[in-house]
Amino acid sequence: MKAAAFYAPGPPEALRLVELRRPEPAPGELRVRVRAAGVQPVDLAIREGRMPPAVDASPLVPGNEFAGVVDELGPWVTGFAVGDEVLGFRVLGCYAEYVVVPADQVVRRPAGLPWEIAGGLSGAGQTAHTAVEVLRLTAGDTVLIHAAAGAVGTVAVQLARLAGATVIGTASPANHDYLRSLGAVPVSYGSGLVDRVRAVAPGGVDASLDAAGADGLRAAVELVGDRDRIATIVAFELAAQLGVRWLRSQRSAARLAALVDLYVRGRLRVQLRHAYPLERAADAHRDVGTGHGRGKVVLTPQPV
Repeated sequence: MKAAAFYAPGPPEALRLVELRRPEPAPGELRVRVRAAGVQPVDLAIREGRMPPAVDASPLVPGNEFAGVVDELGPWVTGFAVGDEVLGFRVLGCYAEYVVVPADQVVRRPAGLPWEIAGGLSGAGQTAHTAVEVLRLTAGDTVLIHAAAGAVGTVAVQLARLAGATVIGTASPANHDYLRSLGAVPVSYGSGLVDRVRAVAPGGVDASLDAAGADGLRAAVELVGDRDRIATIVAFELAAQLGVRWLRSQRSAARLAALVDLYVRGRLRVQLRHAYPLERAADAHRDVGTGHGRGKVVLTPQPV
């Protein structure tokens, strides 16, 4: 099978198209022919050597979320059949034409969920869903979400609004109308951010989710009194210094199924930024690495 992989940490060009042996499902696993695989910031961190991978392999295939068609069942798998359309998650290996995955890490793909959206829903969606839960967002709260127009931010804004919270979202001016369409109050990045947030939230800010980096996290510490209600998914070292949460997604099939249900019922919008073929994985990493842009980037190992 074809996969996008790297042999040593490096720039986006380290990713190359390679031929690997097609994996075989073990007991309790199924094999999926991948139609779309999401690209996440953590993939870039692993490729750059900033975060150790969870497995020791050379070449190493990034990717932690996917959607595709079941093409083989391992022993003892029940509830699924060859030909079922699914989406799910695993640790690495998803930038490939095939993945094997435990059967309890996939859910069925409904017809109303496009392949590209399905392939990129698990990572950003489950991270945002976890954040709303961990930060204990409820009706009456005001939450500040940094990088609110990005993949995680887009979902987090909507889930926070569904929880009844008022949402303030940071973004570039070009994305302010987009954030308004999601129900957020937009503010711009940069110098004076804290003052701008206080101007639109005179009653204060109760919680904050940072998906942007150090500046957003420092602003959150100034604005939120309870550091247990501040979380970041990117500024890991600074989080430890400031005594705030480093948020890890608490992934489960039940959490993913809840997101799928929200999408199908029209309660959740997911923005697709760009879909790249597998051989352009380096371009996909460059796109995500800009730190700007609206919505989700995915790879399409198989035509969708």
